[in-house]
Amino acid sequence: MPSDTAASPSGPAPLATTSVGLSTNIRFHEGAFTRQEREALLGRKGLTIWFTGLSASGKSTIATALEQHLVNNGISAYRLDGDNIRFGLNKNLGFSDADRTENIRRIGEVAKLFADSATVAITSFISPFRADRASARALHAEAGIPFIEVFADLPLSVAEKRDPKGLYAKAHAGIIKDFTGISSPYEAPESPEIHIRTDELSVEDSVSRIVEYLIRNSLILFPQASVAGVKRSAAHLESGETATK
Repeated sequence: MPSDTAASPSGPAPLATTSVGLSTNIRFHEGAFTRQEREALLGRKGLTIWFTGLSASGKSTIATALEQHLVNNGISAYRLDGDNIRFGLNKNLGFSDADRTENIRRIGEVAKLFADSATVAITSFISPFRADRASARALHAEAGIPFIEVFADLPLSVAEKRDPKGLYAKAHAGIIKDFTGISSPYEAPESPEIHIRTDELSVEDSVSRIVEYLIRNSLILFPQASVAGVKRSAAHLESGETATK
């Protein structure tokens, strides 16, 4: 990065600044703690769990149940939902390929900030393009933050039958343009950390599989609970036998 430091005619030299993108004369201010020190003091780890999948694949339902289970068991977690984010932070973005890429870029940055604060960031976004998900992963890798990709997988035909918001019907009718899976591509993950067939597993079982992975890889430690608690956390979110949103 180019330095914007200029010599001062008198007094101490000014702090060095730099330029990033369109932002000029900026300087990164280090905090009082490193991420590792914060995690040690708080007794927990920060990471990002990144749900990806078609609309109606069950991402939001499972992410909500996972967040509830973690928080109920004393683990700081926060869910970033694809629809919710467009009510505020990303309300100026549409659904063109360029806007989808910017949508995921912003969320990758936000998720990294949450994870850096020793929180489990749970993102639930279609995030259809592999390159965009790879960029989010690389951003976390550069900071040394775990990035767990969860592929909420099901056949397109099943997603179309669920269609809780009527979006597939609108896409087929030409009312919605650039709709993932119909008129815009979805590039499925090639090697996600966790692959869940949401047309075959219940919400409870899906959350259990994720929690088991996190425990097995020493990413979370429940203070006074176990995977058995998933049943109580997911019960009220269960809709039939599979996730539907």
